Amino acid sequence: MPRLLVRRPSPLLPDGELTHLERVPADAGLARAQWERYVEAFLARGWDVAPLPVADEHPDGVFVEDVVVVFDDLAVITRPGASSRRGEVDGVRAVVEASGLSVAAIAEPGTLEGGDVLKVGRTVYVGRSSRTNEAGIAQLRAVLEPRGWDVVAVPVAKVLHLKTGVTALPDGTVIGYAPLVDDASVYPEFLPVPEAEGSAVVVLDERTVLMSASAPRTAALLRERGLDVVAVPVTEFEKLEGCVTCLSVRVRG
Repeated sequence: MPRLLVRRPSPLLPDGELTHLERVPADAGLARAQWERYVEAFLARGWDVAPLPVADEHPDGVFVEDVVVVFDDLAVITRPGASSRRGEVDGVRAVVEASGLSVAAIAEPGTLEGGDVLKVGRTVYVGRSSRTNEAGIAQLRAVLEPRGWDVVAVPVAKVLHLKTGVTALPDGTVIGYAPLVDDASVYPEFLPVPEAEGSAVVVLDERTVLMSASAPRTAALLRERGLDVVAVPVTEFEKLEGCVTCLSVRVRG
């Protein structure tokens, strides 16, 4: 049974870090309701949910993908590039070990946030961004290449994280909103989408993706490609440069 690692949003969410967007008011109560609906979408499709320890003192704590990334049976605990977020990793190791995963960790001077990590087949694209540095990418490569992964560093300057700009469909096609993609030529197959909010999808199974309800034209495009689309509202997280991918860590198989 696939497992979902999540952490409930903090009441301090509206005070979270911002890099590329102007701050607009976010509603913490609405964010909690949207998060619950997000989790329910996975439960309805047979996923098991494993909550990470509550971290209400961390406004960005709900964005759990940034603190741990899973590769097969290995969980890599990251070292966030934003120093204000480094306390979010506390308590993560115990949960991932309880899931039966081996654990590695990024160490100083490396920084790595999971939002910069996109897996397509056995290739791992890693965004070289304001949050992930060369040392962090080198440490990740050293851990993954002996396990059969190919690690490719790509530039990220137009958005916060690599996966703010691009994600991948079940068939490996990378999708993104072209004006916010630094270099689409990096990807063997790239499909531009018509909305910035449509660039982020979570693969639920080989024919189903979950995405933001803020991108109806992208949803229609993906349905035309034969995919089932589950659309959920995540407006309050989008105000904080979040999206559907960063609200969970998916452990498959």
